[in-house]
Amino acid sequence: QVQLVESGGGSVQSGGSLRLSCAASGSILRLNVMGWYRQGPGPERELVATISSAGSTNYADSVKGRFTISRDNAKNTVYLQMNSLNAEDTTMYYCKCNVVNFAGTTRDYWGRGTQVTVSS
Repeated sequence: QVQLVESGGGSVQSGGSLRLSCAASGSILRLNVMGWYRQGPGPERELVATISSAGSTNYADSVKGRFTISRDNAKNTVYLQMNSLNAEDTTMYYCKCNVVNFAGTTRDYWGRGTQVTVSS
């Protein structure tokens, strides 16, 4: 079993910054792609940013230049530095990790989410 625990959400004024963290624990042999998603206006979660095990990153157009994803492989943790936040960034943010466990099985895990609220 693998658990993902997000932290760092909260309320901030427009133009402010927040740093999200997501720590993975449990039966982890290797973490492949790690990423952040956020709840869209509908039922789907939207990609915010991903980072591969080699450090290659991918960002949604809406956050390019404002958000930075990084990871600490020694701590099984992925971060999302969010700068220049605006009201459109207000929503729930979720961490997702692709995990290889000790049995050799690969699957995606989701965290429970952390709320980000930006006030104007």
